[in-house]
Amino acid sequence: MNKQHLVIGSRGSDLALYQANFIKDILTDELNCTVEIKIIKTTGDKITNLSFDKMEGKGFFTKELEEALLAKEIDLAVHSLKDLMTTQPTPLKLGAVGYRADSREMLLIRKESHTGEGVLPVKDGGIIGTSSNRRKCQIAQYNSKLEIKDLRGNVPTRINKLREGAYDAIMIAAAGVKRLELDVSDLVALELNPQIFLPAPAQGILGIQIRDDLPEVEAVISKMNNETDAKSASLERGLLAKYELGCTLPLGVYSEVNGDSYRLKAVLGVLENDQWVEPRTADITGSNIEDIVNEAFEKLK
Repeated sequence: MNKQHLVIGSRGSDLALYQANFIKDILTDELNCTVEIKIIKTTGDKITNLSFDKMEGKGFFTKELEEALLAKEIDLAVHSLKDLMTTQPTPLKLGAVGYRADSREMLLIRKESHTGEGVLPVKDGGIIGTSSNRRKCQIAQYNSKLEIKDLRGNVPTRINKLREGAYDAIMIAAAGVKRLELDVSDLVALELNPQIFLPAPAQGILGIQIRDDLPEVEAVISKMNNETDAKSASLERGLLAKYELGCTLPLGVYSEVNGDSYRLKAVLGVLENDQWVEPRTADITGSNIEDIVNEAFEKLK
C-alpha cells in the first residue's frame, strides 16, 4: 500500500513549527503518511510594531496559510485554533481539532517586581506587557495600578524582552511555554486560574485546516479529531462567532465538558473613554451547546 504524501503549511515561529512537527509525527508514525512542512510567513509575523487592534484586516496569523491551501500549494495547515477566524473561506474547513494543552494564562514576573499578593501580584506602577484586549480588560479589573504596554513577538522574544527589563511582567499562554519547554526559572511563573482570569476561545487547542474537495486527505485528518476538544471549541468559538471582531475582541472564556453537560463562563471587556471599566460576565450551564452560546451572548449584551 502506497503511503499518502501530505504537505503541511506552517508559520515559521518556534511554537508553530513545534505544532506542525507534532502533527507530522502523528501522520508519519500512526497514520502511514509521508509528510513535508512548508513555512509560510503571515501578516502577523511581518508586522511586529503594532498591536492587533491597530492592524487592518483579520486573520493576521492565518490568512496567508489559507491562501496557500486555496492555491493547492499545501494540503493542510496547522493552526493554534485561537488564531483562526470562526468563518472560513469556501472550500476550506476544519478537518480536526484536538490535542489541547494547558489552556491557562501564564504571568511571568521579574523577581524584584513580585509582591506575592492578589491575582496579579506585580508592584504598583509596574509595567505589564500584552497586546491582547482580552488580557488588558482583565488586568485592569484585577490590578488597576499596573501600566499596560503593548508586547509583540514570538514566545521566546517576548520573554527575553521581560528579562531585558522593558517590562516588570508579561502575560502569555501557558501552552506556548510548555510546548517549547522553555526554562523560566529565573522569573516568577504563575499559572492563573482559568475560572478567574479567563483565556482566549480555544486557547491551547490545535486546529487542522483542509480543503473540502480532498476526501482522501479528510479521511486521514479526521482520525485526529478529539470529541471533547471539539465540544469545548464549539462552546468557546461559538460565542466568539456571535461577534465579528476576531482576536481584537476583549472576550475571555472558560468551558467545561462533562458527558452531555456543559458549562460556559465568559467575560467581555467594556471600554469607556479609553478606560477599561467593569466587564460584562456570563456563566451558563446546560445540555445544549447552541442554547448555552445564545444565552451567554444575550447576557453579555
